[in-house]
Amino acid sequence: MDVSWLRVLLDNISSYLSLSSMEGLLHSNPAYEYYTRGEDISKLLMPVLDNLIDSDAAPSELLNNGFEELSQYVDELRDQFQSWQPLSTRIFYVLRIESLASKLRESSLEVFQLLKHCEQHLPADLLSPSFEECIELVKLVAREEISYTIDQALKDQKKGVGPTLEVMLKIAKCVGLRSNQEILIEGVVLSNIKETAEITDNDTEAEYLDGLISLTTRMHDYLTDIKHAQLRCPVRVPSDFRCSLSLELMTDPVIVASGQTYERVYIQKWIDMGLMVCPKTKQALSHTTLTPNVIVRAFIASWCETHNIYPPDPLELIQSSQPFPLLVESGSGDDSSGTELDDSHKSEKAASLDDEELHQIFSRSASAPGIVSDVFSKTKRRTYAADRSGALTRSNIPWKFPEERHWRQPGIISATIRETGSSSCIDPEVKKLIEDLTSSSLDTQREATAQIRILSRNSTDNRIVIARCGAIPSLVSLLHSTDEGIQTDAVTCLLNLSINNNNKSLIADSGAIEPLIHVLKTGYLEEAKSNSATTLFSLSVIEEYKTEIGKAGAIEPLVDLLANGSLSGKKDAATALFNLSIHHENKTKVIEAGAVRYLVELMDPAFGMVEKAVVVLSNLATVREGKIAIGEEGGIPVLVDVVELGSARGKENATAALLQLCTHSPKFCNTVIREGVIPPLVALTKSGTARGKEKAQNLLKYFRAQKANQRRD
Repeated sequence: MDVSWLRVLLDNISSYLSLSSMEGLLHSNPAYEYYTRGEDISKLLMPVLDNLIDSDAAPSELLNNGFEELSQYVDELRDQFQSWQPLSTRIFYVLRIESLASKLRESSLEVFQLLKHCEQHLPADLLSPSFEECIELVKLVAREEISYTIDQALKDQKKGVGPTLEVMLKIAKCVGLRSNQEILIEGVVLSNIKETAEITDNDTEAEYLDGLISLTTRMHDYLTDIKHAQLRCPVRVPSDFRCSLSLELMTDPVIVASGQTYERVYIQKWIDMGLMVCPKTKQALSHTTLTPNVIVRAFIASWCETHNIYPPDPLELIQSSQPFPLLVESGSGDDSSGTELDDSHKSEKAASLDDEELHQIFSRSASAPGIVSDVFSKTKRRTYAADRSGALTRSNIPWKFPEERHWRQPGIISATIRETGSSSCIDPEVKKLIEDLTSSSLDTQREATAQIRILSRNSTDNRIVIARCGAIPSLVSLLHSTDEGIQTDAVTCLLNLSINNNNKSLIADSGAIEPLIHVLKTGYLEEAKSNSATTLFSLSVIEEYKTEIGKAGAIEPLVDLLANGSLSGKKDAATALFNLSIHHENKTKVIEAGAVRYLVELMDPAFGMVEKAVVVLSNLATVREGKIAIGEEGGIPVLVDVVELGSARGKENATAALLQLCTHSPKFCNTVIREGVIPPLVALTKSGTARGKEKAQNLLKYFRAQKANQRRD
């Protein structure tokens, strides 16, 4: 029996263990804990494998397969640890490492169990320690998975009930987000990945990334509260007076190309690290010029004088300590910071200046000679303008009171909006519009829904305010309006509001699902039907609503839209059907409604829907009825075409569907082979996504096994 995989495995284990001797390689690696898990397993395996290779024992085919699998996981883990870059996403990196470490653990258990099964045929010196002892030792290797904690945190975040501080600190520690710097970098990287997902219409990944971005934003907010508690100021420092990098009161505020303001030494440190992106807005910096923000500096000086506060020297801070505040202290086992955070977090309403304090500052400034009164009187009437180079500057931007400013990062949907003690500047307008929604005048209703649609279109803050003011029940009732404009605007408003995760449950709990299905079935305009489908998709992101939407009768009208709608409507229907078909109970309903025929038709590249159609078919292929329908509707040839000519994600999903079909029916298997799938599958094993490679390898293995069985017969 060939022992080549045993030798390869030994070599890979040696290479993996040698990482610990390479100074600096594992230092600060966020997944170091997982390296030690792999190290423990490798040290158990190595003496057994050494003795086995020196013996005359011939590994069975099953053992050789086990060695091959183990070798692959050890090799991939080594590559991952060697490829770590500090400006990569820590969360995705740790999740990838965790997945490989879990596979290594399970695979090593299987190998030891196989060795135990055939121990009577092995030399006695292989049995110390016994395979039973090795199995028990592998079981003792930690298997706690941060992926589960992150998933639960995202679910809690969607429901608006968390995550708790304890969970936040656990995630931060496990993925290596120890400082404000690392949190901000993570937010930048995740935003870039999300942008790519949106460009490729990968809505599921974009939604997941949105949750992770919100999670990192919460970590930044918590760290801000911790830092405030440590400042020991007699009053809370206004958030707009603190640098979001250092979290300290600014003494030399400067404006960067994005128009945001930071403490000079800290933003210079950020830029020197090669981060040419604004920490707040995630916007690429077109230049590195730092312009003094004399307005903010003057207001800070006046505020400090009013409260008899002396700001810290940023140069001393950056030289004497960490350049960015810490969230998780290395090796810290106490939870004192968590207690401190809880206390300060309860007083978030004090984060902004109250009206009386603002009056004191501006009255003092206006009556006193100097830069504050002069600058304020000259700038309060100015508007944004571009300088000669076309870049926006802040020297001519009007000052806004702290409670009126919203420096939210694009792409981030905050789980909560901070209360400032005063109403949002658009609250009165929104409340008046909500009153108009219930007016007996169609013209008034029409104007109100149109205005709310505009307000909710691009602003995260507006979506939160509109929902908080109670617009959702009135909008839901207008889904039954006989006026096509009102109905279309109402459903579009709900779609816009549903982008915010907290609003999803508010919409569903307001009884919106059945009215949305009513619009889907009988909507006056194609736009109303299409946006209703997208809203149902948005709600179905929450697991419990997948079942509710399916039971309420959404699937048949979605399939009808897939068959007869405009191209945009077809795409929206396919997206909604994909998410609903994740739930097992809905798969049969989708198939019985006749979706497979239309999905196969839409795999014509002329529709531009190949990837959307394939991913739904891949879902449906996991049940018997789906396999039969795909085969009967002529889906096999087009799936093979996608494996050969589709996008990377399309090839992956088409291969997954074909694997399901082939393992279900020898007839389907023969058809797939006759369609010429083997060459593109071989190519996919070399150049596809990780999942695509795995599925292609499994399908090729299945073909070989079937061929071997035919020979024996």
